[in-house]
Amino acid sequence: MPTQRAFLMTALVLLAVLLDRTSISMRLIAWAAIAVLLVSPESLLGPSFQMSFAAATALIATYEICRRPLARWQARARWGVRPMVYFSAVTLTTLVAGLATAPFAAYHFNRIADYSLVANLGAVPITAFWIMPWGIVAFLLMPFGAEALALVPMAWGIEAVLWIARTVSGWPGAVTLVPAMPIGALVLIVAGSIWLCLWRRRWRLFGVLPIVGGLAFVLFIDTPDILVDGRGKLFAVKYADGTLALSSKTRARFAGEIWLRRSGQAEPAPWPKEGTSADGRLACDRLGCIYRAGDRVTALVADPRALIDDCAIADLVVSLVPVFGACPEVPIVVDRFDVWREGAYAFWFEDDGVRVRSVREARGERPWTLDRTRK
Repeated sequence: MPTQRAFLMTALVLLAVLLDRTSISMRLIAWAAIAVLLVSPESLLGPSFQMSFAAATALIATYEICRRPLARWQARARWGVRPMVYFSAVTLTTLVAGLATAPFAAYHFNRIADYSLVANLGAVPITAFWIMPWGIVAFLLMPFGAEALALVPMAWGIEAVLWIARTVSGWPGAVTLVPAMPIGALVLIVAGSIWLCLWRRRWRLFGVLPIVGGLAFVLFIDTPDILVDGRGKLFAVKYADGTLALSSKTRARFAGEIWLRRSGQAEPAPWPKEGTSADGRLACDRLGCIYRAGDRVTALVADPRALIDDCAIADLVVSLVPVFGACPEVPIVVDRFDVWREGAYAFWFEDDGVRVRSVREARGERPWTLDRTRK
């Protein structure tokens, strides 16, 4: 998607130059977006489209303001100062593009790159002054079969950029993991950013308000207290400090990795195989676990032999094995058959009760959905 956007925008810029029209403008972004969406309308919901066009839109809006001051600075600067102008522009570009794409990176990937500025200060000059010129020379030499003379030094530059990427990404704290962002927060941030970028008058600053509202919305993310995967193989519970613990690191690994990523964790909190967790919320033995949050008791059953004792004390039973009506007094029971029919489950403990949500409920009924409730 970024390649398609760059190609369309470059073609339109060259056409504008030929026709003596303004080459860089919001209309350029609009036409490129329309062309891409006509071919691939589904790309609107993908991170590639969103991040690419967000960065380009923010950069155009920024340089509409900063273009003249930077041009005056460069025109008046001495030769020894002009590299500072260039690196200042690279820094500004990196900061603007990073801020524009950060909400989408947080929403889709639950991570934000912290050292992108350092990486770009090294990689962008190499790309501009070494890789791209050798690429042009390679095209000129192709009719003569001598493109290798340019491709080899071009490859040296590419290796240098890759070395910078590997080095910077390997630094401690290179990536910050963030919890899953609600869709409402992303909508507010995007709406405010569009308002901020499109207008040119002072009232464009009103776009800061929904952006701040969206960021504040993130602070009130309510993550599930208990999760069970759709194949009935994995539990996850939230400890008092907000960290997520997994019942196994090897079973249902894909689901576990998704849960950890969406909770902003690289590794799960310890799950006691025998004994009690550090905060006292989770107590386990070979047959299952008891999870206590506030005044609610949840039985996490892994063996049918635990049902008799656990059902007597639990307010909620989540079982990886069939229950077959063994817990008639428990208000909420989710067993292996429920998971098979409804998919993965999430549970939130709230003041007025337990909120339960399944994949089937969140997804809704679709013509292509397998209905497992039919006999």
